[in-house]
Amino acid sequence: MLISENCHLSYCTNIHAGESWQAVFESIVTYCIPLKKEVSPDKPFGIGLRLSYQAATELIQNNNLLIFKKWLLRNEMYVFTLNGFPYGNFHNEPVKDKVHLPDWTSSDRLKYTQLLFTILGELLPAGIEGGISTSPLSYKHWYITEDSLIKAKQIATKQLVAVVAQLVGFYEFKDIIMHLDIEPEPDGIIENSDEYIAFFEDYLLREGATLLASTLTCSLLQAREYMRNHIQLCYDVCHFAIGFEKSEEVLQKMEDHGLKIGKLQISAALKCVTSATISIDELQQCLRTFDEPTYLHQAVIKTTSGELLKFNDLNKGIEAMKRTDFKELRTHFHVPIFIEDYQLLQSTQNDITDILKSWRKKEFTQHLEIETYTWQVLPAHLQADLTESIERELKWVMDKVTDEVSVV
Repeated sequence: MLISENCHLSYCTNIHAGESWQAVFESIVTYCIPLKKEVSPDKPFGIGLRLSYQAATELIQNNNLLIFKKWLLRNEMYVFTLNGFPYGNFHNEPVKDKVHLPDWTSSDRLKYTQLLFTILGELLPAGIEGGISTSPLSYKHWYITEDSLIKAKQIATKQLVAVVAQLVGFYEFKDIIMHLDIEPEPDGIIENSDEYIAFFEDYLLREGATLLASTLTCSLLQAREYMRNHIQLCYDVCHFAIGFEKSEEVLQKMEDHGLKIGKLQISAALKCVTSATISIDELQQCLRTFDEPTYLHQAVIKTTSGELLKFNDLNKGIEAMKRTDFKELRTHFHVPIFIEDYQLLQSTQNDITDILKSWRKKEFTQHLEIETYTWQVLPAHLQADLTESIERELKWVMDKVTDEVSVV
């Protein structure tokens, strides 16, 4: 929904199971229609759409895309952003590090992303900017040596140049503005703001811009401008909180380097803080209820000296809490954003509050998308009606952003 003159809020439909277009559409009908009535009864309701490769392929067959466009118009809904990170199945089976497959060293990832932009270019209402979030290039633990990591970045750069060339064409020939939003994540090749900035400056603005200038027959200066406009950052609040990054510092660094934020994914991580009154055993026992087999739940421990220790899954982080210098653990488990306390645990909800305060002062992105995709794997005591939960999350964010900004 429109929450200011040019800014949109929705939730990401990756929270719904289903890899076919029929399953995706049925979820939209089931959830978005009642949600619109509750949170945006008098204005169009924006959708943060997630399409697997299968669903995207099926959507462009026959007249499915035209039928969907007419359905959106008839029901006063619109699509302004897509989640292009998970390529295949994202529910009901172990996903773990496979969520990165195919990665940006693969032509399949390029083909999938370009297909999504073709679809988004058709669905975007006139005058609205579009964006697609994508993976942080690949999974870092697959690349053992520095040389293999450099090669992966070089291949990814060439693939990203092809996407930018496509997006420049959309802008020049159809006046459609779209950008690809790279989403840093723990254990991704790009994990944090420093790695994002380094990749942008060392790869995209160098060999990437040179290749783009040759491809489009334009100046190097123009090619670099295209890169800055069409490759942007997807700021997932949960991911940055896990790395203990402060949003105001990240925003300042992005501004200092002239880089843009294309999407703010509103999500909360689970955290566990040492306590004088609660034993480590009790904290570990509580955390184990979130140690489930479907998704990667990377963990970061902060020690009493301030050192950050990284673990590729929650069970390893839980064991490391026995260290005498343990202070706090944060893990990649997207918990409901409207809850701050989870029995003996907490969430990083304050990180959301902080960045929304910054957003109110300076609307650094047009796209706000809630992404709590773990409803089906939450501990039993947190299970709740999904429609009501999504509505509650949307209203929670609206309350945060509309005390100074009126919903349009």
